[in-house]
Order: sequence, then C-alpha cells, then structure tokens
Amino acid sequence: MGHRITTQNRGKGGPTYRAPSHRYKAELRHVRDNLGTVNGSIIDIEHDPARNAPIALVRLDNGTKTYMLVTEGIGVGDAVAWGSDIDVKNGNTLPLENIPAGSVVCNIESRPNDGGKFVRSTGVQAVVVDKTEGKVGVRMPSGKTKWFNAQCRATIGIVAGGGRVEKPFVKAGAKFHKIKNTASNWPRVRGVAMNVIDHPFGGGGHQHAGRPKTIARGTSPGRTVGHVAARRTGKSRK
Repeated sequence: MGHRITTQNRGKGGPTYRAPSHRYKAELRHVRDNLGTVNGSIIDIEHDPARNAPIALVRLDNGTKTYMLVTEGIGVGDAVAWGSDIDVKNGNTLPLENIPAGSVVCNIESRPNDGGKFVRSTGVQAVVVDKTEGKVGVRMPSGKTKWFNAQCRATIGIVAGGGRVEKPFVKAGAKFHKIKNTASNWPRVRGVAMNVIDHPFGGGGHQHAGRPKTIARGTSPGRTVGHVAARRTGKSRK
C-alpha cells in the first residue's frame, strides 16, 4: 500500500503541518489605551521566530513590559506612545481618525481594539488616503484602497526589516531552520520523482506525469494533485 500524499497528510493534521507557536514570543497586540495615553520606552530590539521583522521590547510607565512591531528608524531608548491625543510620529499608535491623510502607517486593526491585523510583514506600509464620516480609507500594500472604522488604531511608520527576505539562503541548513518555524513541510519532493504507488504522477520510464494534470475540485484527496479546479487549460494565445 502506498503512502499518503501531501494533501492527505495535511488534511489529517498533526505536528508536521502545525505552526510551532510555542516558540513565538508574542502576538504583538496594540496596548489598550481605554483610560488615556500610555507611554513607554524601548529597552531592546529582538528577533521573533514567528516573523522576518524584528520586534521591540517596551517598558511601559506602569512598569510592565510588552512587545511591539518595530518601525524603521526607531531604536533602543526611543519613546513610544498609544492614545488619541499624542504626536503623530514614527512608532506611535493612534486611531485612524486622528492620523492625517498622506501618513504612512502599519499594523492596522481590522476592528477597534482587536490589537492589529493588517500590514505587519517586513518592509510593508500603507497610506491614509481619504476620510468620511466614521470611515477612513487606507491604500494597502497591494494598491487596493480598504475602508476601516475610524476608531481602528494603526502605528505610524514602515515595518522594519525591509529587504531582509531578499538575502539568499546559500545553504540548505539555513533554509531548514527558516522553514522549521512555519507550518510547512520541507523539503518538498516532486510527485514525478516518486514511485508509482506513492503519487498519481509517480513511476514510468522517465519522469513525467503520465496523466492529465488538471483535476476537479471534488476529486478524492488521494488524487487532488496538479492544477486543481483550473480556470483554463492549454496554451495562452495572447
């Protein structure tokens, strides 16, 4: 009997395809500022296995410590703040309604007080472009304008670490440790390189699929390989 193919294994679940969240340092949620302005000072810049961007360890005025997403240009000893009546400067977090149009922002909340959901990847940024009653339009990194509740908070600045992912891995060991912190299986073996009992594309006198690669969406998991539910097939004639 053959082995389960990747799609079957992933659907079954298990530690191989589960993100090692026990290694991650923090969820990087915005500090709650319901009772007014919260001030803090950056005491360290650290690496987080969960992301490519660095994170900052911040000591708040009340003595507690928290992590935040680092923006370009801030470092150890810099002051940061969360609130509505604070300066619009790099590293501070304000409601979108208090951020002027044209400002560069990151780590935007999807709903008020959810802690930040959008524009958190290394080197990305969004721009506040328009405001209406109760809504703020933000041009996302994709170029699309998305409208948020005016009470949603965002951090001023660009996420640090831009260009970090452009560095080549050089050796397999570096790639191994990188993928080890994600919900991925690596290295990935090509189906045509497998035996006939291990994959629908396996076997044969030479490496070839041996069957049509376009497959229906409802096909059984053991056959769901190739171009699943392809919108079109054949050579493009543009």
